[in-house]
Amino acid sequence: MAVIQERTTADGKIKYRALVRLKGYPPQSATFERKSDAKKWIQDTESDIRNNRHFTKAEAKKHTISDLIGRYEKLVLSLNPKNLKNQKTHFVWWKNQIGCYMLSDLNPAMVSQCRDDLLSEEISAGRKRSPGTVARYMTSMSHAVSLAVREWEWLESNPFSRVRKPTEPRGRVRFLDEEERDRLLAACQTSKSKALYPIVILAISTGMRRGEILNLKWKDIDLSRSRLVLHETKNNERRAVPIVGLAHQVLSKLSKVRRIDSLLIFPGSDPEKPLDIHTAFNTAAKSANIMDFHFHDLRHTAASYLAMNGATLAEIAEVLGHKTLQMVKRYAHLSDAHTTSVVERMNSKIFG
Repeated sequence: MAVIQERTTADGKIKYRALVRLKGYPPQSATFERKSDAKKWIQDTESDIRNNRHFTKAEAKKHTISDLIGRYEKLVLSLNPKNLKNQKTHFVWWKNQIGCYMLSDLNPAMVSQCRDDLLSEEISAGRKRSPGTVARYMTSMSHAVSLAVREWEWLESNPFSRVRKPTEPRGRVRFLDEEERDRLLAACQTSKSKALYPIVILAISTGMRRGEILNLKWKDIDLSRSRLVLHETKNNERRAVPIVGLAHQVLSKLSKVRRIDSLLIFPGSDPEKPLDIHTAFNTAAKSANIMDFHFHDLRHTAASYLAMNGATLAEIAEVLGHKTLQMVKRYAHLSDAHTTSVVERMNSKIFG
């Protein structure tokens, strides 16, 4: 049921108050200077209520983009401290750029303009954000907006889903050849940091990230079953990692001389904090005459060795702890021999 009430204000002007009452919903009202506007509002409001759109639109007009970011930081970011620093930086930018706007003003045109601003801004002398960095700024905000759509019903849809992210460069694939690997391991063995050699062996043998290795505790390792369990990973899922061959040997040796003042396998001077190997690793790489190589490239090295030894992309993803195959497609060209054998078997079966 809907009614329009004509009222005269104190200064003699006529106003029209539109009132919509639908069973099961709270009454809605609005005041207009023209009766035709009141009639149109009634039609639109009744249609939106029946199609579950009206109250979402009303919420979008009550909250600013800063309100959304604030609630997201309180409910989500505070519970996931891993990426807190980077995401806070992202949200500070979004607040400063468009935080004052109402959610009802957020649309693809505004998002695309923000994307272009992110790409064009100078963040230091002559340096701009990379396409990958801009994509991460957009992903952070898009996730917050998606939550506001799905759970809070502050918006009808996510405008970020209609805006193209900058094209990121192809993933880096830098791995050690046999000579480089031998030189690096030799340099690690003579390093002042006695822990560097076993850490690098673990990285090459398992593909674990630096943080995953350095935060390992003795309770995470079961040498009798040749495996360890990572409880804190990038995607927040536990992952079992096989420990075999040389990796098993170096851990077995370390277990016999472990520090009693720390639960960590690789503790630093503070027994509660992991060892910092940044300088030691760079020194070893330089000593081994290995150029353009970072610790994370040991993870690429492990994945590349897996690919060259016949592992499928799904198997590589499982070892590295990736949820999808997208991240390991960069190694596909290294498994040509394996792919060729699969095609040969198929052709042999079909054509003889």
